[in-house]
Amino acid sequence: MGDWTFFSNYGHVLVCLAKDHEVRLRDVALDVGITERAVQKIVRDLQDAGFVTVSKQGRCNRYRINKRKTLRHSLESHCTVGKFLALVLKSSEATAKVLSEEQVSEIESAPIPEEKAPPARSQVKSAEEKKPAAEKKPLDTLPQGSLF
Repeated sequence: MGDWTFFSNYGHVLVCLAKDHEVRLRDVALDVGITERAVQKIVRDLQDAGFVTVSKQGRCNRYRINKRKTLRHSLESHCTVGKFLALVLKSSEATAKVLSEEQVSEIESAPIPEEKAPPARSQVKSAEEKKPAAEKKPLDTLPQGSLF
């Protein structure tokens, strides 16, 4: 099999910045597998395009992702950066950092083109509320696909 991935280095850098808003670009370079200089150029391009805001706190940079910005290519332009990151990031804690409650409900209410959509979060919550306290499971223990 070839040595390729579905996302470009820009997508990988964006995911790294979303996971940790205080990450060092040196660490991003190691995670993505490119040079630190290439990461600096990507961050500058993302900043120029309005996807990322960089602020200085002491000697460190802080990265803020513009979650409402839509993806650039016409095939994905219907999708926001927030939705993209929500799908890519695995942990519910990381997703909570990226998305507001409004965006989560927007994602959950979007139709799924497959045969049967998983239950919406509100349905899962109401079913959870009906269970006795001893049987309730925290939402983070639900199956991975239950939120999207």
